[in-house]
Amino acid sequence: MSLQLPVFFFLTALLYAAVGFGGGSTYNALLVLFGTDYRVLPTIALACNIIVVTGGVLRYTLAGHLSIRRLLPFIAASIPAAWLGGRLPVSEAVFVGLLGAALFLSGVRLLFQKAPLAGEDDPIQETPVLLAALVGLAIGLLSGLVGIGGGIFLAPVLYLMRWGTPRQIAAACSFFILVNSISGLFGQITKLQDAEILSMALPYWPLLIAVFVGGQIGSWLGAKGLEAKWMKRLTAILILYVAVRLLWRFAGLQTVITFM
Repeated sequence: MSLQLPVFFFLTALLYAAVGFGGGSTYNALLVLFGTDYRVLPTIALACNIIVVTGGVLRYTLAGHLSIRRLLPFIAASIPAAWLGGRLPVSEAVFVGLLGAALFLSGVRLLFQKAPLAGEDDPIQETPVLLAALVGLAIGLLSGLVGIGGGIFLAPVLYLMRWGTPRQIAAACSFFILVNSISGLFGQITKLQDAEILSMALPYWPLLIAVFVGGQIGSWLGAKGLEAKWMKRLTAILILYVAVRLLWRFAGLQTVITFM
């Protein structure tokens, strides 16, 4: 494992934790770019995700911003979908393509995100249970497939639905990322029953320490009211850079497949 990788993971965890996310998509992308076997990528990324968002969930819970009851229709559908997505075998080309597309959309959303549609004092709206379940199902399945928590996709949906205040939505996304990451991780481990393949992830244990430290610092910076606008823009630029490199790699894989 390259010595640069823990540094990049530390910075990614710091940036994502500061804006309320886990960083799973970028962890996956970094591992792809550093030549890690794609079969163990989601396992490593999801484990890092869990470490980063756990602190955020605890912080939001203690502050009284997390409502699991209102989030329940989303996670009731997303948890089994994330497990199923983690279980589904995909080729390297499909994995890289899905991850690159997901990162590109996430980066664009962060870069051009406007002020929240609902303020702290605005009235919230109840979401129909069936709609919430369908949203959770779709995001959970994609999350499990590519080894992410899905919060970066859930956040804009909740804002459009006027589901809650910005702090409530950040809390909901943190919890959503946590439960989907745990479910997706179990799915990935179940899929990779070959002990020899799973052992390939063991040399990457320093990354867990790197994201723990970075996540704690990022969560502290976010709690201190650091200017979120600039943190989001910096994170978006990082995401888009990695996404373009992944999509370029995907195009190369497609070319190789065409000529085989």
